[in-house]
Amino acid sequence: MTAFTQAISHYIPKYRQFMGLMVVLTGSLFCLWLNTSLDIWSNGRIVGLSSLTLAILIGMVLGNTIYPKCAAKLADGVCFAKGQILRLAIIFYGFKLTLTEVASVGMPAVMSDALVLTSTFLITYWLGTKLLKVDKETTLLIGAGASICGAAAVIAAEPVVKAEAHKVTIAVATVVVFGTIAMLLYPFLYHLGWLQVWLSPQDYGVYTGSTIHEVAQVVVAGNAISLEVGDTAVVTKMIRVMMLAPFLLILSFALTKSGGSDGEKLSIMHRVKQVKVPWFAFIFILIVLLHTWLPMSKSFENTMVRLDDILLTMAMFALGLTTHLSAIKQAGAKPLILGAIMFGWLIIGGGLINVGISFI
Repeated sequence: MTAFTQAISHYIPKYRQFMGLMVVLTGSLFCLWLNTSLDIWSNGRIVGLSSLTLAILIGMVLGNTIYPKCAAKLADGVCFAKGQILRLAIIFYGFKLTLTEVASVGMPAVMSDALVLTSTFLITYWLGTKLLKVDKETTLLIGAGASICGAAAVIAAEPVVKAEAHKVTIAVATVVVFGTIAMLLYPFLYHLGWLQVWLSPQDYGVYTGSTIHEVAQVVVAGNAISLEVGDTAVVTKMIRVMMLAPFLLILSFALTKSGGSDGEKLSIMHRVKQVKVPWFAFIFILIVLLHTWLPMSKSFENTMVRLDDILLTMAMFALGLTTHLSAIKQAGAKPLILGAIMFGWLIIGGGLINVGISFI
């Protein structure tokens, strides 16, 4: 069996995994239906709530009540959803972006995204590990969620960081809490006139896309001003999503041990060979390129986007099932404090970065 065939075989579920996968699929479809239904029932008044949020919440409820009684039969399939299905979801995320959209907002958006991403992640890591003494894995995941694309970045970074389920859940919680606040706060500050002094409507769109956690939250905050601002915000946000692949590669290299078993310092080339390349992230970039250059029907694009929504929701539901509340309680308040500090940085520091770039 060739290495390629062996790699492909890992993404084909085995018979023993089907029962767990069917449970996760059923749960994810219910969450997608519930998310749409809540929007209809509330006449659009429930904003910022996504199927991913519902999946992890409902999964956690079941994971701490019913699931432990049947975990022995379902665990293989649930783990498959947390691993291979998660990677497929990140790959298919590429059908939500084209390079043409990137070009439409220009270099200011790219520069803002790059500076906000880098500064946010580095500050999160320093504050988390040095000042607040949060464990390294949780800090890295919170940094990924705040600096790139929320829950999707957290669960994409998990295979590289090798974190436990409850640490992933804690990081996702910071995205949900502070991203939702940002989604409501940004338009409020803009309509008060506090942001209009510094940012034009176009600049506000870039600011929103480069500093708010989740894509869905960016859509709400941008469209609250106008459809044009909403488009700018979403494209800026999706450029941040594209930065996920190089981010994961750099993170994998940084986490590779710099010393050998005998304490000898390894060379750069030896460390490069040890890096576990997150190939799924680079296939995501390839999908973006194909989506840009190859003609695709609207129905096919919509189908792939819908499939990706299902896969992402499955991964989050599986994560919820394997998250124990006792482990979250044990983590304490420090991760939330870290998330709150970084929320403040994204508003103020991210704002200063965007204002500075707008004057260039």
